[in-house]
Amino acid sequence: MAGPLAVGVVVTHKSFAIPEMFPGVADSKVLSEKKREELYGLLVKFQKRGLLRYTVIYVPAATIDRIGLTRATMRAVHSGVRRLAPEIDGYKVLLDGLLHAPIEYKQETIIRGDASEPIISLASIIAKVNRDRLMKRLAKKYPKYGFELHKGYGTKMHRKQIRKFGVSELHRKSFCTGLVSVV
Repeated sequence: MAGPLAVGVVVTHKSFAIPEMFPGVADSKVLSEKKREELYGLLVKFQKRGLLRYTVIYVPAATIDRIGLTRATMRAVHSGVRRLAPEIDGYKVLLDGLLHAPIEYKQETIIRGDASEPIISLASIIAKVNRDRLMKRLAKKYPKYGFELHKGYGTKMHRKQIRKFGVSELHRKSFCTGLVSVV
């Protein structure tokens, strides 16, 4: 309900043994915050050693409200893929759900890929860790919303705070229409 959309992209050689290098890797939504942070630390370490590359693309709430979540997500995916793999030869892009990479890339979309493909799990982890850290920092600027606790998701507490204080510039107004009058 609040904060930017975060899309993670990870690039590595197909022979890189993700399950062995990232014990316990899984969809970010089923991992504890501690486990996500542990795996994120490994991502940073392996990037520094040149064994993989990653990026996180953010799309602000105002853009999501203007063009919709689906188009915003696709733009972020395209931007992240082109940033990490500007040359298309030699890459196969694995995507979660109904996502698509730019058409010139060889690609495969996997329903629930964040739960079944380790590289997609890593992308979900870097996106979630980076976004959660950002929301914790933004909580200092917007203390009345409790972003450090719910990270902008639609929890009962967050909905209560929106009803009490209205929406901030961080809120996706299109997601909050049933809670307050949004102009």
